[in-house]
Amino acid sequence: MSDLNWTQVITDTLSGFTAMSHWEYIAVGFSIAYILCAVKESLWCWPAAFFSTFIYSILFFNGALLMESLLNVYYMGMAVYGWTAWHKHNEGPDLVRRMEVSIQSWGLSRHIKIIAITTMVSIVLGYIMSNYTYADFAYLDSFTTCFAAVTTYLVTQKVLENWLYWIVIDGASIYLYVEKGYYPTVVLFICYTIMAAWGFGTWYQEYEKNRVDALDNQDMKNAV
Repeated sequence: MSDLNWTQVITDTLSGFTAMSHWEYIAVGFSIAYILCAVKESLWCWPAAFFSTFIYSILFFNGALLMESLLNVYYMGMAVYGWTAWHKHNEGPDLVRRMEVSIQSWGLSRHIKIIAITTMVSIVLGYIMSNYTYADFAYLDSFTTCFAAVTTYLVTQKVLENWLYWIVIDGASIYLYVEKGYYPTVVLFICYTIMAAWGFGTWYQEYEKNRVDALDNQDMKNAV
């Protein structure tokens, strides 16, 4: 980082934003809306995610970035799944009662298994990309891609720790984009990282509140 020409970095960053197409700006807008709505546990995060990834799928496909396009097609599918997963219905005898999915926290051992398996898959994929393609930073790129795919599923399940995964993923992505000179994307991912930290804090407070309320309700039932 010390040998970077910061004047050139700033110039390239501003030029990069200027060169972005209208569709890219729309996709970024939907991406930010997705994160904001996800933090607030709003179902509207999933339509925002769907339209953002739909645009990116087309842009990457047209730019011959087929793996990135395929990843965004996966995100589109997860947006549809996330909408249904956050909206569960329990049919009663007289009416259909909508049940909102609550934030949950998974144990350390479960996360260790997720990290171990995803890391192994990332290494295998990185080896393939490194030896059989012309990919740059093959292992790091595979790491961010595989963990992003898994973490997206954690979001659909409202797993509290998903935000910690995103902080690490976005941080690794920032390094990757700095090395590749994608400075406008670096700025965006710095914003995403800050929003992920904010998301974790917000969800943690809500999780603790729900946990205390559940304990109070249980105590009241036991007292009766």
